[in-house]
Amino acid sequence: MSHALMLYTDARFISPYAMSAFVALAEKDVPFEMTPVDLAKGEQRQADFLALALTGKVPALVHGEFTLTESTAIIEYVDEAFPGPALFPQNPQHRARARQIQAWVRTDLGPLRQERPSDILFEPPVQALAPLSGEAQQAADKLLRVAEQLVPKTGHLFDAWSIADFDLAFMLNRLVAGGDPVPARLADYVHQQWGRSSVQRWVGFNERQRK
Repeated sequence: MSHALMLYTDARFISPYAMSAFVALAEKDVPFEMTPVDLAKGEQRQADFLALALTGKVPALVHGEFTLTESTAIIEYVDEAFPGPALFPQNPQHRARARQIQAWVRTDLGPLRQERPSDILFEPPVQALAPLSGEAQQAADKLLRVAEQLVPKTGHLFDAWSIADFDLAFMLNRLVAGGDPVPARLADYVHQQWGRSSVQRWVGFNERQRK
């Protein structure tokens, strides 16, 4: 199998799932290239992409003749297939918790994701956002309750940084970027995670495509 790596991302560089896969690769420090897919133009539904990516979704990782979609599957594959810093904790219970966090932020809190979409993390709103609806506020309250139990006073979720830190921080940043109330300790955690070089590399791609 060829060792060439290609990551297909969204062309606007705002997808939390594509960003999570990118951060995983960047943290592993393995060389890879990127190909943006314009979701607004439906490029993910074109025949050439569907022939490449089994489920026709972004992100998609191509490693030689092997193509994989779904960000969590990509991250686990990258962690197992390449040397470098671990993306998940070594302790089995901590590793299970990290995967729980990943699954939770991808499948729950829908009203919050809808009313605080990911683009506000990269493109500040031109005017103040509307207050959260009742359903979205319930999701925000749940997010903050869980995060306050998980996030330590300083440092990362576990003994060392893991990809779950990024995924949880991205979800919390929807509130921070939206100007919603967030406890200072959690806001500090978000800023710490957002400042990682792997994260800022992606932010730079977003800034360049907006110019």
